[in-house]
Amino acid sequence: MISKVGGQPWTQIPQDLYIPPDALEVFLEAFEGPLDLLLYLIRRQNLNILDIPIAEVTRQYMEYLTLMQNMRLELAAEYLLMAAWLAEIKSRLLLPRPAQAEAEELDPRAELVRRLQEYERFQQAAQRLDALPRLERDVFAAQAAPVERSTQREPPPVNLADLLNALRDVMTRAELFGHHRIQQEALSVRERMSQVLEQLDAHQFTAFTALFRPEEGRRGLVVTFMAILELLREALLELVQIEPFAPIHLRRRI
Repeated sequence: MISKVGGQPWTQIPQDLYIPPDALEVFLEAFEGPLDLLLYLIRRQNLNILDIPIAEVTRQYMEYLTLMQNMRLELAAEYLLMAAWLAEIKSRLLLPRPAQAEAEELDPRAELVRRLQEYERFQQAAQRLDALPRLERDVFAAQAAPVERSTQREPPPVNLADLLNALRDVMTRAELFGHHRIQQEALSVRERMSQVLEQLDAHQFTAFTALFRPEEGRRGLVVTFMAILELLREALLELVQIEPFAPIHLRRRI
């Protein structure tokens, strides 16, 4: 199917369809001015820009202008001005000159060579600038909004082994104050639980070892430890440890 006309598909080209003879011609070269065209003609034949064969370059230049006219392309006035200048240089080179005047007069091509060299320098500089990385063409600015994240570090759970190790350290220090004294048990576990709750704060942690009084001896330490275990069992205390083998802290639950 070629196309649709009136909703009906067409599978063959109409016999009476007129296609102009030059409808499929392609014009590839495009120049920014007459100097650009001259430089292209010189480079294409690897000519020496300091010794331009004016006759050959002028012939090729005029052929290009004729091609542009045949392609129905509008010629700018500067192209025609360059053609006239080339014709003038060619005629000055062909005309005989006296020996003295020939020695004093400059080469008629000198001004053309100077302008071509200057144009070539600007063209090369423009190419180097165009090769530089350009924002929004070769490189793009990264844009990313930072993601707000709130992290909450949960203290690691305290196992029974760490709790027993802490009690062992307390009892080891208590032995330094140990002495044998026979007396009636002063405190019960329930009373010590009340005392521990009074010592603790609901917003600030207290060191585990600060709840023990070494001067009470081994029995007093055991009563305090049992009171702490009872409070933990009843979920009245919160027990934390920053890292393994670190000191243990407690606080009263709200």
